[in-house]
Amino acid sequence: MFTLNKCFVHSCKNLSLSVFDETNGMTEERGYCLDHTPDPGRAKKSIYDYIKTHDVIVGLNAAGIMFRDIDLSNKRFYGCNFQHCTFTDLRSEGLRGKLCMFDFATFADCMLAGSTMQFTSFACCTFSHTIFTGSDMVQNNFNGVQAFQSSFDDSDLYNSRFIGARLVDTSLRNCNIKNTLFLECSCENVSMKMSNTREAVFDRKGSELFQGIAPKMRGGI
Repeated sequence: MFTLNKCFVHSCKNLSLSVFDETNGMTEERGYCLDHTPDPGRAKKSIYDYIKTHDVIVGLNAAGIMFRDIDLSNKRFYGCNFQHCTFTDLRSEGLRGKLCMFDFATFADCMLAGSTMQFTSFACCTFSHTIFTGSDMVQNNFNGVQAFQSSFDDSDLYNSRFIGARLVDTSLRNCNIKNTLFLECSCENVSMKMSNTREAVFDRKGSELFQGIAPKMRGGI
């Protein structure tokens, strides 16, 4: 996992961004968060360069960084922190991640088909025009997400959680949603056609989709 170094600014409770040495190697040294770094441009470039030059990335802390037009295809991230990051116009396939944190991140106009993201947290993320089609998204945390015109079609969402999520014009067709929790989930024009809805949990009484909130969720099917 990423180091839990606090920002150099004494009153700041944020974690330090990852620090790199002169050879572009990641160190465990303490540094500044994005808000307090003396040279934000240099801090961002160091993180961009590290990602571009490494296929396997372990323990990176890039909280708050904006990523645009960066190819993450077939990159592998383990134990990394992308909280509060912004991802825009990504066209990446085969992205892999495990035990990563994307809490409160924003994904806009991203194509991330064929991704493998496991044991990863997307809590309170915003997905806008984002495609995860054909992905392995097992045991992930999507609690509180807001998804607009996005797609998880043909994906494995086994044992994931969408508690308190808001899904609008979003598709989860032909997905494995066994043991997936949709408790208190607000849905508008959401399609789950050909998904195993009877094995998912939509209320605290059981797993029957076509009771209670079913009419709201089936709009557009």
